[in-house]
Amino acid sequence: MERKSHMDLAGAVALTVFAVVLGLNQVVIKLSNGGFQPIFMAGLRSAFAFLVMLAWMRYRGVHHGIRRDLLFPGLVLGLLFTFEFVCLYLALDYTTVSRASIIFYSMPVWLTLVAHFLLPGEQMRAPRALGLALAMAGVIWVLAKPYEGAEASLFGDLLALGAALGWGGIALFLRLHPVSQERPEVQLLWQLGVSMLLLFALAPLFGPLTRDLAAIHWAGLTFQVLAVASFGYLFWFMLLKIYPASGVASFSFLSPVCGVALGWLVLGEEIGPEIIGGLCLVAVGLVLINRKPRIPR
Repeated sequence: MERKSHMDLAGAVALTVFAVVLGLNQVVIKLSNGGFQPIFMAGLRSAFAFLVMLAWMRYRGVHHGIRRDLLFPGLVLGLLFTFEFVCLYLALDYTTVSRASIIFYSMPVWLTLVAHFLLPGEQMRAPRALGLALAMAGVIWVLAKPYEGAEASLFGDLLALGAALGWGGIALFLRLHPVSQERPEVQLLWQLGVSMLLLFALAPLFGPLTRDLAAIHWAGLTFQVLAVASFGYLFWFMLLKIYPASGVASFSFLSPVCGVALGWLVLGEEIGPEIIGGLCLVAVGLVLINRKPRIPR
């Protein structure tokens, strides 16, 4: 696989498509919550994606990576992964896709803030600090004005924030621990396997496992398993191997944009001033945070 020094048209198209898939995933989760209890559905997603990953790794000749030395980091990654998706799936039961997308995809903001204090060489310069301030202001704007309707609540918004923090925790742990040197398939398999067990154990605490289950909900689950939880993540890792990380990360602003647009287009969600304003601030903030600093000559 040829490594490229800059983002080309093929990479830009691939990242745009991936952002649309991520935005659509929020819509699919919300629709599928009508048939599955959220935590049970998250467990099913992890279980089926775990089986898909095992089959894929066997086909590709990749060792599963279930080793004693990976037990601790694997459990940590699995716990963080579980926390992330408990929060996200419940959030989409309590709030709108538009609001959840803006808050959830603000993850790089919180990662940048923590990295400034914990990771050597990650101290913020002026552009990143400005981006951080703008993005945080956007999230606060959304949180400060809950949508006045039955489809959203501050509780759901805070759950989306918890999901963003869980996702950021995974990224931070991978920056700090040697497990980051393992193949992406191994890292993902541990997260799926541990979360599968924990989510199934937690699911009965949140009520009946199914709701008004229909074929469309199974279709939604299939999309989550194949397009996001297994091959979607592998596609992302593949792009990171081909293109510079800064170039790939710079497209992160598209995910909340797609989430808001698809929430409006598919679900008919109302987009108020706080959604538009918060989205703009978060998007601009993410661009500044991911902007590659110029090296003085």
